[in-house]
Amino acid sequence: MQACRYYLENKVVKYVLFDLDETLYPREAGVMQAIGDRIEAYVQEKLGLPREKVSELRRKYLKNYGTTLAGLLRHYSNVIDEREYQEFVHDIPLEKLLQPNRRLARALSRIPQEKVVLTNASREHALKVLEALEVEKFFDRIIDIEALGYVNKPRPEAYRRALDILGAEGPDCILVEDNVRNLLPAKALGMITVLVNAEGATGVDFVIHEVSDIEHVVETLEGTREAKA
Repeated sequence: MQACRYYLENKVVKYVLFDLDETLYPREAGVMQAIGDRIEAYVQEKLGLPREKVSELRRKYLKNYGTTLAGLLRHYSNVIDEREYQEFVHDIPLEKLLQPNRRLARALSRIPQEKVVLTNASREHALKVLEALEVEKFFDRIIDIEALGYVNKPRPEAYRRALDILGAEGPDCILVEDNVRNLLPAKALGMITVLVNAEGATGVDFVIHEVSDIEHVVETLEGTREAKA
């Protein structure tokens, strides 16, 4: 675990927010690759574009808006239905791609804070992922893209809406993500940021090798707070 110099100044962390895809499971699982194929099939069908143009459009939307759906709603809202999109792109065989993660379950069981999924995906997809990993019982809430009013990460408004849903302030929360781009707006709101499944990056508070290491981040923060009390 790599960490920057971070001091809680007696602040008690109340929530640990977890991104879903490629955070709660490794990138190598192939889930996002399968979803990506479904996204391109959906866009190709709805817009009538050749596959190579769809791939180009998707890369553009991911860069400019954070998700393909956000770009589609911006430019093709007349032909895109948000729920239909979510149902179609997440119709993948998760049971073949994910296995129960006992180590993650143990880590989550030892974290006293409320644990929340914060995702740009749908609640239904989040539940399926949690069930496949056999960790659903450890999560108190799921804040999905619909709950966010289809305002997605990394838009700052998405994090403000999540905090409003929780009735929390930024410093009340730890955010665990696999994407630096999605962590920086959270840090600007005072959240403690944890990058997982990636190399070290400037601007985040902690870097962990796998998501189960979040247990040690919480222990470190609690120890720092108690030492300063």
